[in-house]
Amino acid sequence: MFDKKNRAERTADEAWEHLSSAWSSAGESAGRAAGKAGRKSRKLATVAGDRVTSVTDEALARATAAADALAGRRPARPWGLILAIGLAGVAAGWAAASAARAAIERQAEDEEIELAETAVVVTPTYDDH
Repeated sequence: MFDKKNRAERTADEAWEHLSSAWSSAGESAGRAAGKAGRKSRKLATVAGDRVTSVTDEALARATAAADALAGRRPARPWGLILAIGLAGVAAGWAAASAARAAIERQAEDEEIELAETAVVVTPTYDDH
């Protein structure tokens, strides 16, 4: 049992070291690219900086997910997405119910009009015997 845990810990440590070194080298090369771009133009430096930020954010997210997976932790549920889908379902259900209610009311009105148009008025006749 301890052997498996030690092996898992060693694997996690090695993976973390690889991720850290890859992240460091990516940051250094991106910094050099931003420096070169800065000499050419401040706008290019800003664009390069934005790209570096998005790349490092993605790298951090992936590294954290990898470390969590290696540690046996499951990713969090996307509660915001689940809530949004639930609300969309409620709205769609409400719209469908409203449309069905309106259709039933229209059908009842049409039947009432048809009955009124085709109604025969019967008046009793009195016989004078």
